Amino acid sequence: MLLGVIADDFTGASDIANTIAKGLPGQGGLRTAQFLGVPRSDTISDMEAGVIALKSRSITAADAVAQSLEALHWLLGQGCTQIVFKYCSTFDSTPTGNIGPVAEALAEALDAHGVIACPAFPAAGRTVYQGHLFVHDRLLNESGLQDHPLNPMTDPDIRRWLTRQSRYPVGLVTWSSVRAGPAEITARLRKAHGSGQRLVIVDALGDDDLVAIGTAGASAKLITGGSGVAMGLPANFIAAGLARGSTSLGIGVDGPEAILAGSCSGATRGQVERHQQKHPTLAIDVDSVMRGDTTASDLVSFVLGNHGKAPLVFSSGSPDEVSRLQGRYGRDAIAETLDALFADTARKLVSAGVRRLVVAGGETSGAVVTALDLGALTIGPEIDPGVPVVISTGQAPVAMALKSGNFGAPDFFVKALDRMAGR
Repeated sequence: MLLGVIADDFTGASDIANTIAKGLPGQGGLRTAQFLGVPRSDTISDMEAGVIALKSRSITAADAVAQSLEALHWLLGQGCTQIVFKYCSTFDSTPTGNIGPVAEALAEALDAHGVIACPAFPAAGRTVYQGHLFVHDRLLNESGLQDHPLNPMTDPDIRRWLTRQSRYPVGLVTWSSVRAGPAEITARLRKAHGSGQRLVIVDALGDDDLVAIGTAGASAKLITGGSGVAMGLPANFIAAGLARGSTSLGIGVDGPEAILAGSCSGATRGQVERHQQKHPTLAIDVDSVMRGDTTASDLVSFVLGNHGKAPLVFSSGSPDEVSRLQGRYGRDAIAETLDALFADTARKLVSAGVRRLVVAGGETSGAVVTALDLGALTIGPEIDPGVPVVISTGQAPVAMALKSGNFGAPDFFVKALDRMAGR
């Protein structure tokens, strides 16, 4: 294994696994496997990249560091020479959150300095300019992410945001240096290291910027960022003769299907509204769930009663609705209860024969894949930017799409089910 990735949630892991498996046009990527948590044994021998999906974004910093260092130890044991710490392209984290502590802990363990920190993902509208994060044409704190139920993003200056979480000063490589090419990026990173800056925000406005950043990071022990930061990394291994370049595997898994949406993002709410026009949907009454009146069995009955119709179960609500419910029951209590509900529902659905499963929301996806315990997943074709099909390798394969809340086109749900079936 050449390239190892530690991702702080499950949808993010699928996102970057897709980037690595796809690689650059005309070159191909690396043979990539995604693992749900730190594997309990060594991996299969023909994988060139391994992506470990943790559920560490919203836990305590100390626990996130411990889990990430465990993942690092396993990846190094597989032979990885470069590590990527993957976090969300909208930098989801509180001022006392985990990105800074985890990145610094990994850097110290690897003796890495002047470490790239670039959450940009232009294909999904995430860009970084002068250290400020944009979502399409809006600053991060004006994009709707300021209303995130777990990690509200209220400051678009991610250098300032990361500084609040870090023990060392945080540097910046501006877009003008990025446009000057890999050599200039490398020089700026070395200068940042000389100034005592361990983590360095790097601007990026387009995919060509990310490729240049990847080229500059060819010899880096550690890189951090969104999935886009890995865009140019497979080419480094291919150019060095360490990998031969490959394309994503074709997928064809048919059978019963289900869609579970736990995200409250604007994109997911729009996808739910689109899906409701032609397909059966069930809105979860959170009050009823919190009282214990609605259970996983109710959700399973709805899905199995609508076989072949792309049934959708969702808990997505508007910011006002979410705020009202959190005021009544508490943010953590609602999140834990809904995660458990979706996890139990998914487990029962797969046991009942469901073989194609779309899950929307990072926390929801984490709860679902943990409950299913499917082992290593192989990476299939891309559905929409940042979201591939992933498939288990067991005797009864299960194909899934694990979608970050803000990703995907309006018709994502149907498109994902079709792609899983090879259509």
